[in-house]
Amino acid sequence: MSGGAAAEPRTVTVVGAGTIGLGWITLFLGHGLRVRVNSRRAEAPRIVEEALELFAPFLEDGTADPAGFAERLEFEPDLAKAVADADVVVENAPENLELKQELFGRIGAAARPDALLLSSTSTLDPDAMGARMEDSSRLVVGHPFNPPHVVPLVEVVAGRKTSPEAVAEAVDFLRSVGRTPVVLRRPILAFAANRLQSALLRESVHLVREGVVSLPELDQVVTHSIGLRWATVGPFLAFHLGGGQGGLRKWLGTLGAGLEKGWEQLGRPPMDEETIRSLIEQAEEAYGDRSYEELVRERDARQTAILRTLARLDASPAGDG
Repeated sequence: MSGGAAAEPRTVTVVGAGTIGLGWITLFLGHGLRVRVNSRRAEAPRIVEEALELFAPFLEDGTADPAGFAERLEFEPDLAKAVADADVVVENAPENLELKQELFGRIGAAARPDALLLSSTSTLDPDAMGARMEDSSRLVVGHPFNPPHVVPLVEVVAGRKTSPEAVAEAVDFLRSVGRTPVVLRRPILAFAANRLQSALLRESVHLVREGVVSLPELDQVVTHSIGLRWATVGPFLAFHLGGGQGGLRKWLGTLGAGLEKGWEQLGRPPMDEETIRSLIEQAEEAYGDRSYEELVRERDARQTAILRTLARLDASPAGDG
């Protein structure tokens, strides 16, 4: 409404100030929301301040000036007080079902009945997490892909008890902060994105373990081929184009005809002590000369550059070079 007072920004309570929570905090502040951080760690304000300094430069174009973040940021270690008047609660506790059940039992008792309750869980079912709640119909999984302040995808997963209205609200909320929500049509262990990542990681470990390539060489193989391709088109569209004028129909009838035999050749590496030790040693040798902060800045700068380039292409008129 023009001419009236500006609407008060919505309040989001972020439960937990770990890696995912810190990314959410940065994203929500960037989109003008009030953020209340619930963490029992005495050093939480310092941790959040350092994370904002590290992450904020890589927020999408058009977000709020980081200089104004402090006036919309607060800390409340008491969970009941932290969620009492929040519009949205985003839980980021460790992946432990009993812990999350206990948390959501307390959140459900203290939060407003109309509050949207999101969990960043990467594996757990909403019904299981909400087992101790009187009403878990507002609980929805909103699983981000790390880092959540940069990568747009959020997998939205409902339980049998989740209301369709809560799912729709989750989608609208996530879109309002620049995310790309994808609603899974049915729950599945580890959801979709992590299952895809796990499949690629398994073969990556196999190739390194067998000495086909080193760990940093494997990273180069991915970033200079599959990663580049999948940053612009998904696997099905990629192979649809790989079939030339005949599309996926032609590809599956020719090059794709031996897919099952190829799958049988994929590795099943044991994650034993020797394998783990080798992976750690190679990672530390390849990347140990740079700090975590340096690597994060490089990662976020590269991913943000891709997203900004794609956004410009999407905004350009058809045929505009």
